[in-house]
Amino acid sequence: MDKFKPMLFTCLKDYKKEQLIKDIISGIIVAIIALPLSIALALASGVGPEQGLYTAVVAGFLISFFGGSKVQIAGPTAAFATIVAGIVAESGMGGLALATIMAGILLILMGIFKFGQFIKFIPFTITTGFTAGIALTILIGQIKDFLGLTYPAGTVTIETGEKVFAIVKNFSTINLYAVLVGAVCLAILIVWPKISKTIPGSIIAVIVGILIVKFLKLPVNTIGDLYSVKAGLPSFTMPEFSFKSIKAMLPNACTIAILAAIESLLSCVVADGMIEDKHRSNTELIAQGIGNIGSAFFGGIPATGAIARTAANIKSGGRTPISGIVHAIVLVLILVVLMPYAAWIPMPTIAAILFMVSYNMCQWRTFVALCKTAPKADIFVLVLTFVLTVAFDLVVAIEFGMLCAGVLLIKKISDNSSIKSWKYKEQLSTDDNNIIDVPHQVRVYEINGPMFFGASDVIEDIKFKEYTKCLVIRMRSVSVLDITAMNHINKLLDSCEKAGIQLILSHVNEQPLNVMKKSGFYDRLGAEYFCKDIESALEKASSI
Repeated sequence: MDKFKPMLFTCLKDYKKEQLIKDIISGIIVAIIALPLSIALALASGVGPEQGLYTAVVAGFLISFFGGSKVQIAGPTAAFATIVAGIVAESGMGGLALATIMAGILLILMGIFKFGQFIKFIPFTITTGFTAGIALTILIGQIKDFLGLTYPAGTVTIETGEKVFAIVKNFSTINLYAVLVGAVCLAILIVWPKISKTIPGSIIAVIVGILIVKFLKLPVNTIGDLYSVKAGLPSFTMPEFSFKSIKAMLPNACTIAILAAIESLLSCVVADGMIEDKHRSNTELIAQGIGNIGSAFFGGIPATGAIARTAANIKSGGRTPISGIVHAIVLVLILVVLMPYAAWIPMPTIAAILFMVSYNMCQWRTFVALCKTAPKADIFVLVLTFVLTVAFDLVVAIEFGMLCAGVLLIKKISDNSSIKSWKYKEQLSTDDNNIIDVPHQVRVYEINGPMFFGASDVIEDIKFKEYTKCLVIRMRSVSVLDITAMNHINKLLDSCEKAGIQLILSHVNEQPLNVMKKSGFYDRLGAEYFCKDIESALEKASSI
């Protein structure tokens, strides 16, 4: 791989006091934004509130220190919420820690083997589809707390369908006080950005939610009613490593690694456009791996680059990884000093914050625009990915989305690959003097488009007459040739040899020529029958 180059060390070469001040201020602002989000996302992931802050502190620090972006802010994100909740429900925190460590190792390997460049191979329709699907699953998951519903003991609500069924079945247990608190907090989150850009609306919503419940003594669940909240630094924990547990957690680890890679690199691309810079994708993947391993060892959950927090960092003046490091340090202070007060936060307030997170990440305008303007095949992939994400999970959605996108792409390319026969002069109703005079015993075909397994059967359309002595194939528009198409061309040569017809190829491009040489076809046909253009090919045919 290219040399591992954390962006921090590059930035420190010409670091100035003025930028240090801006980075410190930005780091403090981002920490204030990250505080309620980290707690809310941890609860949405089925873990305790402190786990969200552990993640933001440990992973946030490590990814900023080792990362390949100047401004990336990492921590728990909404994309992981449903995945983490499912793993915790099935395998507990030990299983989640093991899966996260394995995902970290995979991310490091992805960086070492330069997988950073492969982000461009994930179709936009798939990323849009699963992002919208995740947003909807998070929203559905928070309806219970927003409405203050009560479920009977033993109610299973892991899958989205189970959550919807439980909501409908237990809707009669709605708590109007919870709805009131949630609605007020949601209104603050919507209106506050129009009042102030400096103080995050989520902080105001948390404060107002606490005051309403505390002073009015409303019967509304708070974090402290449902979870045990403890202050202090995270402690080192070692998950159980065994062949059986590693094998069981491998699919989850792959899911976490792929999603972390996609989301972090997409966040980097967005940040690049905002600061007019370029990140180091493979270095960023390695940093994501280190950050996730560190998070798992200290009781955290999976982490990745957070687009919203990264954008807030940029808008606040952060331009080096120092701001991300400051953000982690500030969260440590909050974790030690203020964490007990997190128990006062009402659950409807958390639900309202996650409603806004879902809305901001769903990209519904982009989704609708794609449905209106994209080709039908792309719309199919978009909707399929969205539905599968909601109905099943992200792994199934990405697998089927990529499979369908690949098959449809192959069909699209193969539909544009064709072969056409040149017409003889007497077949044309024109007196154009530019018509090339081709001997009657020579037949000319022109191939257009790539020749690969999805389009190679067009070669079977080549026909010749009993009087044909020479077959010329013009290949100037063939940029790619694979071994399947090469096999068809070999069969064509067999047919020509049996019929006593000489095959001549015109304008064979570099990649197809290399395939022909490697397969032995070049030597079999003979170098003299590879002509640089159609004129020399026809001249060769005429001499024959």
